[in-house]
Order: sequence, then structure tokens, then C-alpha cells
Amino acid sequence: MNKDNKKLGMGLGALLSTKNNSKSNINKIDISKISPNKKQPRKKFDEKEINELANSIKNQGLIQPIVVRELSNDEFEIIAGERRWRACQVAGIHSVSCVIMSVSEENVYELALIENIQRENLNIVEEAKAYKNIIELNSLKTEDLAKKIGKSTSHISNLIRILELEEEIHEMIIDGKISMGHARALIGVPNALEKAKEIFEKKLSVRDVEKSTSKYKSSKKKSPLKDPNILDLEKELSDKIGLKTEIQFNENGSSGSLKLYYSDLNQLDEIMKRLKK
Repeated sequence: MNKDNKKLGMGLGALLSTKNNSKSNINKIDISKISPNKKQPRKKFDEKEINELANSIKNQGLIQPIVVRELSNDEFEIIAGERRWRACQVAGIHSVSCVIMSVSEENVYELALIENIQRENLNIVEEAKAYKNIIELNSLKTEDLAKKIGKSTSHISNLIRILELEEEIHEMIIDGKISMGHARALIGVPNALEKAKEIFEKKLSVRDVEKSTSKYKSSKKKSPLKDPNILDLEKELSDKIGLKTEIQFNENGSSGSLKLYYSDLNQLDEIMKRLKK
């Protein structure tokens, strides 16, 4: 892992520690010389929240500096803090406090993603698109990205999978009309958009949708390849308990079985102790 990647794995909290954030490291930069990050994973900014932050900055000042990188002489790009930058413009502030970091082009997007995840600023679709872009741009494995950002492999895989659905369904997820659980049940289902609209109109539960779409999932089970969602669940469970696991669903998808595999009698004894607790 190169030096930049090690820094990214630390997250912004470590990168902007008290030592790094000393007065000598903070620069006042003309706001007109700062541009937003074109690779910023967050695309939607709430206007009301921006105005509220602008009023706070007018009264209290900018408490946390914006993180930027230098593009050329007197030109800077935001790594973290676009929301603060937008609020400063609304507040009529002409120069802002910034921490200038040296970050390579390929890692800017990744660092912006980490910052947004830590602040929980992204909606599900933005987060999914960001994961997909980082994996493709940096030729990463899902497992490698999971370690860097502190998320499970299954979380990343499941989010990326919802990108297979139509844009209109993505908007329904963002607007809270259907849940992530609903969306996962619609993957690979014909006429998924019509089904999504039905979920919203009839207030269907995730269980209802899983039952009604199970026939499309069961057709895949006849293939040697297991449903990727099930594989993710098996891996996540195996990682947590330290044993190989296997999940099997019955034809209707509403019930099934869970198998635990042990390699010796000591492991079996350990399983029995856990079950008895």
C-alpha cells in the first residue's frame, strides 16, 4: 500500500489531527480561487441547511477549516468541506480558512468519499455510485475498499447492486418512497419500476415484496451460481463467527436452513458452548 493509501485508511479525523491542524498549517484563501471537487460524491445539497449554516458562520465564524489541494498557483480544489464553502458564499465571506493537503489525483475522490461517509452526508444512491466509481477508477477489489473505509464487503456490494435498477427507482429510494430492502428485492425482477410504484402506493412491506418476487430468484437457484445476495450474507456471517456457513432458501423464499461447518471436534465443542450461552 502506498503512502497516500495509508493516509486514506486513517480517515479525515486522523488526517486533520490537532498536530496537523495547527495555526501554521491554516491558510486564508480567497473564496473565488477555490473550486468544488468535480469528483465530489455528494450531488444534492439542502438549501435550507446551507442557509442555516451560513447564518451560523456569520455569527460564530467558520469553526472548522475547509480542506483543499493546490491545482496551480493560487487555484485550489476542495477535498472536504464543500457545504461549508457554499455556506460561506451565502454569508458573503470573501476569504476562508483552509488546510492545504498534498493528495494525488487518483486519491482525491476516495478521500472525499471518506469525509462524506464519516459525516453521513450521502444518500444511498450517491454512496453506491461513489463506491462503484472508486473501484473502477483505482482498480480496487471490493474487499480492499471495505478495509479502507471501515464498511463491510456485503454493505458495499449490496449498494452497488442497486445501481442495476432504473434511475426512477433510485429517485424513489432517495425520496424515501421505498427502502433499501425493497430495492434489493427488486434486483433482477422484470418490470421492477412498476413493482416499485406498487410498493409505494400499497405500502407493501419488504417481506411482501420478497414473497412476490421469489419466483424470479428461485429460477436462479437452479443454476450452479448462487444468488450474490446470499453469498454476501454467508461471507458476512462467516467473518463474524469465524466458521464457514451456508444459507439455503426453500422454493417460496420465506424459510430455509443455515449450516455451520467445523473442521475438528474442538470447533464443534466451541459451537456448542456458544449455543448454550
